[in-house]
Amino acid sequence: MLNYNSVIKNEINQRSISIKEISPVMKINLRGKKREFLTNVGKNLNMILPTEANTSTTSDKLTAIWLSPDEWMIVSNELVNKDTNNYELKEMLFNSISKTTLGAVVDVTDQFVQLEFKGENVYEIFSAGSPFNFNEFKEKKGSTTQTVLNHVDVILHHKDENILNLFVRRSFAEHLFSWIEDCASRL
Repeated sequence: MLNYNSVIKNEINQRSISIKEISPVMKINLRGKKREFLTNVGKNLNMILPTEANTSTTSDKLTAIWLSPDEWMIVSNELVNKDTNNYELKEMLFNSISKTTLGAVVDVTDQFVQLEFKGENVYEIFSAGSPFNFNEFKEKKGSTTQTVLNHVDVILHHKDENILNLFVRRSFAEHLFSWIEDCASRL
């Protein structure tokens, strides 16, 4: 069992924008191509994985983010217990997917930090440090993208109007958060 330590110690609340770390949240990476894989995952998650590029599907408890034609990140919509890294869903998927060689199931909870952005000016921050064109992205609830922000690889999920989730590798989180804080102070 790993001890979960928050990387981001504070929140940003400036000029109609707020940014905070959402933790701890279970994150599982799924890879697979076979029809049996998709069927098995659908039964275990009680939801259909998105198959269209840069989209997501959401249920009450989970969000599935499309990463590539054979890769998804499953994210819990609820906080999980900090005292354990053992997740029943991960074990169930591992037993029915990885052990049967249908695909791969990897727990990436401790690898990614999830930041939640809220406010009218969130896209100004992203536009200041990313080459990605956010015009269509911000119009489609549930859209996702993998891009760079201030030279750091990130995954973005458009959760709702003016609400985004950003996933960044833990080793870059503090550096990126510092840049975001500086950028937000200049809006």
